[in-house]
Amino acid sequence: MIELRKDAKYQMVIPTSMGLRLTPVNGQPFHCSDTFKMQATSAESNVGSIASYLGFKVKILTAFVEGSPVSRFIKDNLGSRHMDYEGPEFKSDSPWGYRHQINMADSGAGSRGPRVANDRAGEVGRELDVKYFDLDRIFGQDGAQIVHLSGLIGALSEGSSRFCLEIARAAKKHGTKISFDLNHRASFWKGREEELAATFGEIASLADILVGNEEDFQLCLGIAGPEAGGKGIADKIESFKEMIGRVKAKFGNASVFATTLREVNSVNSHNWGAIVSCGDQWHVLEPREIHVLDRIGGGDGFVGGLLYGVLKGWEAEKCAQFGWASGALAATFLTDYAQPADEEQVWSIWQGNARVKR
Repeated sequence: MIELRKDAKYQMVIPTSMGLRLTPVNGQPFHCSDTFKMQATSAESNVGSIASYLGFKVKILTAFVEGSPVSRFIKDNLGSRHMDYEGPEFKSDSPWGYRHQINMADSGAGSRGPRVANDRAGEVGRELDVKYFDLDRIFGQDGAQIVHLSGLIGALSEGSSRFCLEIARAAKKHGTKISFDLNHRASFWKGREEELAATFGEIASLADILVGNEEDFQLCLGIAGPEAGGKGIADKIESFKEMIGRVKAKFGNASVFATTLREVNSVNSHNWGAIVSCGDQWHVLEPREIHVLDRIGGGDGFVGGLLYGVLKGWEAEKCAQFGWASGALAATFLTDYAQPADEEQVWSIWQGNARVKR
């Protein structure tokens, strides 16, 4: 589907700002809980977990706080996910210095939806800069087949925006394919709309794989969204295809375009689908019901599964199916990232086979 470098050491290289997620146990609300599960997380590393658990080499480019027990926790977590990592360590000379962001998120339950609050004060990932990385070594000497970029790290700070843009340029120079998940966040864009529109537009123009939902394409790239109307998400599929057609017309360098389709019946029941366009072909995965234990990371799981299929050299339809199933798999984990045991586990989800395997 996409011609990849054959001599690359890494299948994926992923820039990100790592942080913590605190989640109340037993689906309880955050504000009235006193017992929490802590995990290391980021949207971008969530994507890479599908490939890393299934045997591909993945490298994380990030920043750490020197001597911090949280940094040690994050490094150990990345190691447990079979990921390499590289990045500068910043000294925090006072209690008000650098730290890793904290994501406070409950999972919701039944008719009570999840709530997420982010504390990003002093976030060390805002200091990411290409001067801390030898991009010629990473993309030239070592090599990567795909670099995955996200709008979250792309809009985190002026420095991280330049960081992502320079990485995209270096990747293109060395023949690494670029995946870009737009991931718009209004709070990141406030007061920076013109600057970020230009940055995101250039990265999108370099991208080989472009992913986003209707709001992402509208707010990041200025593409008109799908028309309103219809009783449910399935009724809007043709309108979503028209939106992707407009994206393809404006960003013709990319060869794969994708969007997920989600309709929430309750916290624990979603209708989950996707649309993937490759060349002149459309692959529409009609929304069907999935069980949701925790919805955070489902979209990242989809992107991770889609990219895994690209790395395997599968046809676009098979990539789309594996992406759908990887997103559904992620929704059954309390971690933000899926941890597939093997390909068969993912394909069983696509096939609707939830029978016990002995």
